[in-house]
Amino acid sequence: MAKVSSKDLGTQPIGKLLIKQAVPASIGILVMSLNILVDTIFVGQWIGSVAIAAINVVLPVSFFIAALGMSIGVGGSSIISRALGANNNRKALQTFGNQITLTLLFTVALVIPGLAFVDYIIPVFGGKGAIFDPAKIYYTIVLYGIPFLALCMMGNTVIRAEGKPKFAMYAMMIPSVGNLVLDYLLINVFDFGMAGAAWASTGSYVLCFAFILWYFLSKHSELKLTECYFRLQLSIVKEIGSLGFVTLSRQAIVSITYLFMNNILYDLGGETSVTAYAIVARMLMFALFPVFGITQGFLPIAGYNYGAMYYDRVRLTIATAIKYAAVFASVIFIVLMIFPEPITRLFTSDLEVLKETPSAMRWVFAATPIIAVQLIGAAYFQAAGKAIPALLLTLTRQGLFFIPLIFILPRFYGELGVWMSFPISDILSTFVTGLFLHREVKLKLLPQEK
Repeated sequence: MAKVSSKDLGTQPIGKLLIKQAVPASIGILVMSLNILVDTIFVGQWIGSVAIAAINVVLPVSFFIAALGMSIGVGGSSIISRALGANNNRKALQTFGNQITLTLLFTVALVIPGLAFVDYIIPVFGGKGAIFDPAKIYYTIVLYGIPFLALCMMGNTVIRAEGKPKFAMYAMMIPSVGNLVLDYLLINVFDFGMAGAAWASTGSYVLCFAFILWYFLSKHSELKLTECYFRLQLSIVKEIGSLGFVTLSRQAIVSITYLFMNNILYDLGGETSVTAYAIVARMLMFALFPVFGITQGFLPIAGYNYGAMYYDRVRLTIATAIKYAAVFASVIFIVLMIFPEPITRLFTSDLEVLKETPSAMRWVFAATPIIAVQLIGAAYFQAAGKAIPALLLTLTRQGLFFIPLIFILPRFYGELGVWMSFPISDILSTFVTGLFLHREVKLKLLPQEK
């Protein structure tokens, strides 16, 4: 593999560079989301449809704790990209060291009470009735691996900030493949049930951590840390926190959304509706992988060029990313509108779930072609280090629009109102983000004087 320098982010053609960054990110996200998808299929076919609902209850809790690592990673990586663009290597190193320290402190501090109060947490997130017991088994085991997952999510964003997308892709592929192998062995061969599914996930997190640790200790990384960089520096912590809070808030809203959705749907349709939502949620993670990959590839390019004050390149990066993402989003929309029934049959043979899920899937993905503007727009402000607009735009879709809608619309349309909330919130949030982004491009990213 040819050596890739972070300076390439400021010199190579934008289209070529975005493809180089986005393809590995997309493949990594594809493998990771495919892992989640197949994992859900295995659980549904080998354990039962209620087990799918149980995992859906656990995910927002475990992912919120792990998202601390992602938020610290994304916030710090924005600093690292801009620091490398400005040739400030010491700040890049100090930021990375502080990221590691913060990730360990926060995740361990949350895992301990998370395990202590398991019997209270699971029902709050919709783990009621027949869902409670399998959810408790899965949750307890998976939480042991969450600090490893948080470190992986943090480290992956830093690898990408260095301009090494292929290694970031490998970091996502290794645990995904490992999880599928462990799923087959622990669930199907050894018949460990939910415990097997949980240990497979935890084992995959450890595999990912081992690879990322190897990367940063190897010659491939430009970030070689010494002990002094692990000491927290207040200015760096504040900057990581202000930018990372955007990602953390996004995941917090996602977790809160899961909480509300699981409880609302359980009240409206019981375990069947919660299972339908779990299947649709997996498709949201899986189907949009190229759009998310483009967004991930966009971040280091925009951050580096913004830090280097190459504003023409930033403008071109925004336009190119939106164009590419919109094309993929439109293709995804067409496929899911045509084939929701066969997709649902992959997960379960439960007739009630098969009846409800296809219609829900069509509603959830109804506004998919326009989401590129919302995703790239919010990502730009984060890449540029503009924490407040990034935070506001990140929270707009679910915090300002979606959550209120899932409480209002079911009063008039019942369970259909829940599914209708998805496209309506997508349309409204895209419109708001488009206004912010248009103003930023016109007023802030002015063409450079020749």
